[in-house]
Amino acid sequence: MTRWDEEVDLLVVGTGAAAMSAAIAAKDEGLEVLVVEGSSEWGGSTAMSGGGCWLPNHPGMKEIGVDDSEDKVLTYLDACVGTPEEVGPASSLPRRQAFVRTAPVVHAWLEGHGMVWQTAKKYPDYYPDLPGGIAGGRTVEPAPFDTRRLGDWWDHARNALPPIPLFAGDTYLLARAWSTFSGMVGGARLVLRTLGGLVTGKRLSGLGMSLAARLMWIARFEQGTEVRLDTPLTDLVVEDGQVVGAVVGGPDGERRIRTRAGVHLGAGGFDHNAAWRQEYQGLDQEHSSGNPANKGTAIEIGMRHGADVALMDDAWWGPSVVPAGEHGATFIVSERSMPFTIVVDQDGQRYVNESTSYVDFGHAMIERGLERTNHSWMILDVRHRRRYLNNAFLVGRKALFAEGGAVEADTLEELAERMEVPKDAFRATIQRFNAFAREGVDRDFGRGRDAYDNYYGDPSHGPNPNLGEIAHGPFVAIKIILGDLGTKGGLLTDEHARVLDTAGEVVGGLYAAGNCSAAVVGRTYPGAGSTLGPALVFGHIAGRHAASRLRQAAPADAAGV
Repeated sequence: MTRWDEEVDLLVVGTGAAAMSAAIAAKDEGLEVLVVEGSSEWGGSTAMSGGGCWLPNHPGMKEIGVDDSEDKVLTYLDACVGTPEEVGPASSLPRRQAFVRTAPVVHAWLEGHGMVWQTAKKYPDYYPDLPGGIAGGRTVEPAPFDTRRLGDWWDHARNALPPIPLFAGDTYLLARAWSTFSGMVGGARLVLRTLGGLVTGKRLSGLGMSLAARLMWIARFEQGTEVRLDTPLTDLVVEDGQVVGAVVGGPDGERRIRTRAGVHLGAGGFDHNAAWRQEYQGLDQEHSSGNPANKGTAIEIGMRHGADVALMDDAWWGPSVVPAGEHGATFIVSERSMPFTIVVDQDGQRYVNESTSYVDFGHAMIERGLERTNHSWMILDVRHRRRYLNNAFLVGRKALFAEGGAVEADTLEELAERMEVPKDAFRATIQRFNAFAREGVDRDFGRGRDAYDNYYGDPSHGPNPNLGEIAHGPFVAIKIILGDLGTKGGLLTDEHARVLDTAGEVVGGLYAAGNCSAAVVGRTYPGAGSTLGPALVFGHIAGRHAASRLRQAAPADAAGV
């Protein structure tokens, strides 16, 4: 007979969006909830993210005059993700329907808990021209949060971002803050927002930290849920095929916790598990921008007890810059989309629309055979460096050049030598690209053809806001490799966020959401926040379902007494 050290209704593993959403939802239903975090810092990859949440058909869309519907979103998912039959059970129709149906509910529910949402009305879906796609409004982000409200708890946050009241929607403007009027206005708004916080004695944080902090505030401070750090999940306790508890570590040794409603896993992916990255993705090394504490432990424990997995070979890919900074490789987005840039491989050839979504860019790198032991080059005309912010240089310009992460030359011929690419092929690529830039039409890869490409472009530059000639030196070439925001594969779950075993049956009492579960959006990225949106939604679904499971069991328990 199992000897328990303590007992709760729901044990939640992790402190990112998927975990805290489940904890808050379960507490709303009256459950006794305990949250455990394996590392010494709370917030997970959520705290390190841009904070955007893709919540289609949310209530704020009507306020900005954008029409959306469940049917429209499902049509869009079919078009950009593929049909459920094509993608597999991780993106089954019931899971898609559950996500689309619950997304607006979660928006309103968190708003009721004090979340202040801002609708990113200009941030388009990543495939806005596909059936069901729209040019802005499905992504929301939290308003900056005063982290002073967290007291000493703030000292334990996974604080990878600067504590400034930055919206993800500000970034496309800040990238051109000194070269366009709209960029200058965006920069001025950020300065005023920052000064406003300082004057009122607040420590405002934006982006993903705002979301993580608000969720922590609701769970720990408003609802009184206990959150334990340095308390890793080490095993599940299974009886008669049902998860009835878990074993956790901690400063005082292992504890066995009985759970009346279940265990919810929201502990992230396997971003920094080198052995798994090699086994499932064939990568000799990883340069992930995800949470360094993500080792895939929760996934491995689930698999140990018969849980099925899916999409383990995939990730939230994207081009990144080396050398890595303190928190991993530097993910690049807007800088490759602005004019006066081009990306070539080691053969001196283009192979992708530089402005495409980062996941598609990453898949193009993989299809090209550019594993992380290989690289591409992002070429910058001097006008790009003078007009736009480039995050690649934020890791330290001197270090970047000193360690071979970038080279510079006065002429393109000299640049080709330093890049060690074939001069003739490189020259032909540049000439062809420059002709496209003058015409305003990229006839090879269609760069600048849709609203998503244009979002990160320069509207003051024509005839195409994303195309500019590579003609004026000195030129810089920055080495880019395949990076990611985290892994996409994990435990297979159903529409109720219940984990499924390898026979397709429900593992009773075990739930999962976020990056430790296989992504409902399959192998693509429908819009900004396609990680955090589903994490919040399926965390919420898990918390509610666990409560209903406990209520259904109550009569039987009472009869047994």
